[in-house]
Amino acid sequence: MTSGTIIGIVTFVYLGAFSISIVGRILGKDSLDRPSFYAAVGGFVLHTAGILLRWRESYSLGIGHVPLSNFYESLVFFSWATVLMTLFGIREEARNRVLSFVTPAAALVLGYASFSPAIDSGIQPLIPALKSNWLAIHVITCFFGYASFAVASVFGIFLLRNGGSQGVHPWAEMFYRCVMIGFVFFTVGILTGSVWAQVAWGRYWGWDPKETWALITWFIYAAVLHEKLRSGGVTKRVVVFSLIGLLSVLFTYFGVNYLPGLHSYL
Repeated sequence: MTSGTIIGIVTFVYLGAFSISIVGRILGKDSLDRPSFYAAVGGFVLHTAGILLRWRESYSLGIGHVPLSNFYESLVFFSWATVLMTLFGIREEARNRVLSFVTPAAALVLGYASFSPAIDSGIQPLIPALKSNWLAIHVITCFFGYASFAVASVFGIFLLRNGGSQGVHPWAEMFYRCVMIGFVFFTVGILTGSVWAQVAWGRYWGWDPKETWALITWFIYAAVLHEKLRSGGVTKRVVVFSLIGLLSVLFTYFGVNYLPGLHSYL
């Protein structure tokens, strides 16, 4: 069995976890939360195995690199990181509810990666600029930042549906924690990317479209944190700013790929 086959299977496992969760909500049966959680964990284990197997496959082909070097691999890792943050990074009482958002999103991303004819899932040799130890550090930290921001946005939606909060609601606390974690990871990602750019191209910053939009995203989330501190809580404005930040994340990741630049391979 190839890594691609495993990733394709994971798509349907996550859909299964989501379906169990939805049935539980419709029928009002909290007892289905645990089977849904176990299905998500099973999908995550397979997801992890798929990534590790792809890494091994690259070595068997004589290429040998961390599977983080093209759009397909980044989609697989982004969805993996988001599920990881949901399973192990938030409180148990909120986990299943967040999973009901994250598992279908992960399935959608993996389905696109696995079954879209527009996505090349082949393992390719690294271009010279990517042959660096900074590759894994930069990409991993950026995508953990993206994943944390995505999970924060789910809590943000919960808060908006409840009319906002001044920081006393547990969802507000978890929202803020996810934004903080994401901001730290994303900051490290930008800094390591800058160092990598100096090593690869002889400059720390080149205003490449993805660099520019990453900086815009960073400033938006800096504004989220500033507004939270200024207002003393997770207000509606804080949440709205964070959702704008998520839109910026999505454009930084997906939209910028259609613009010419050094990051067009991702």
